Amino acid sequence: MSLRSSLNASVPVAAPGEFAPVALSPELSVWPPVVLAPMAGVTNPPYRSICRQQGAGLYVAEMVHARGLAEQDSKTLGLASFGPDEAVRSIQIFGADPVAMETAARFLVEEVGAHHIDINLGCPVRKVTSKGAGSALPARPGLMREVIAATVRGAGDRPVTVKARLGLDDERMTWQDTVDVAAGEGARWISVHARTAAQLYSGQARWNVLGEIKERATIPVLGNGDIWEAFDALRMMRETGCDGVVIGRGCLGRPWLFRELAEVFDGQEPTDPPRLGEVLGILQEHAERLVDFFGERKGVLELRKWCSWYTKGFPGAAVVRGGLQSIESLEQMRGYLAQLDPDLPFPQRALRVARAKRGGSQDKVALPDGWLDLGAQEAVEQRGGRQ
Repeated sequence: MSLRSSLNASVPVAAPGEFAPVALSPELSVWPPVVLAPMAGVTNPPYRSICRQQGAGLYVAEMVHARGLAEQDSKTLGLASFGPDEAVRSIQIFGADPVAMETAARFLVEEVGAHHIDINLGCPVRKVTSKGAGSALPARPGLMREVIAATVRGAGDRPVTVKARLGLDDERMTWQDTVDVAAGEGARWISVHARTAAQLYSGQARWNVLGEIKERATIPVLGNGDIWEAFDALRMMRETGCDGVVIGRGCLGRPWLFRELAEVFDGQEPTDPPRLGEVLGILQEHAERLVDFFGERKGVLELRKWCSWYTKGFPGAAVVRGGLQSIESLEQMRGYLAQLDPDLPFPQRALRVARAKRGGSQDKVALPDGWLDLGAQEAVEQRGGRQ
């Protein structure tokens, strides 16, 4: 039996025919039904290429601001780039302006060659929600409808999907409206992080609500939240009926998780995680790709966090991690890594260790002035009632 936590000790691999590919379009389906979550500062071309080497699935570029694309902002355009080896170009956009969203989607399809566009309706951070985007937008069901419809128009024949959260907080759940509007305006699937925006990444993901979402939805549902091991994906899909999974924090510094996912969905016992020497080899390849993509200075700055994530949990790694956080060159990185024992096996306790975004909850989700009042009015109008 492969290395696994006690939580997954008795979980079997997929049975033949138990799960199916998730269709984005008649020409494009995803197997195994696994999607790399778009993550700012993470899912750039270097990391997407590392993940693709490990396994199959769909790999989504980090989210970009629709207005930045519409206005041809150079930094935003850089984030929307793809490598020559990316046969499927998938990207996420966010915004609360239907016109900008339509323009951005059209640009991505016609100029960038995007094959798939995802709409972010789940980002909980202040600088996004305070502008009405991310997880703030579902609180305005009428505006959300306009945004999704505009994006679908701009994308033409290319598939559009939606990624959301359960709601703003426990008192203001929005997933029902999000599911209904997404399906009604032509989204091909909806993926849901089973936490509220107020939770951020704290507590446990509420897989039970994913089951309710699946029962309500008329389009495929992908679940997100607390998938640290390949067997977690199988448990989530069996418990909730979800059609697929989205992997976020669980793959940070562990791109081989996609290899393990491909194996368990194909009915095979997964290969054990690599020993430290192989992990460091993947890290060094990743480092070189970052430098090739960003240049020496920015590439090394980006690399610092990855050094911590790749080495997290290995005995003795904490001794060199401080130095790795201040490296100025690839040579410095290699010097620190040379102090580690390459024969160390991957520790079981590191299987479920969070490598980023470990902050607690937030008391209040930042919203534009009057946002909830407008949302309440739109909800009444959407349901055909009177104010």
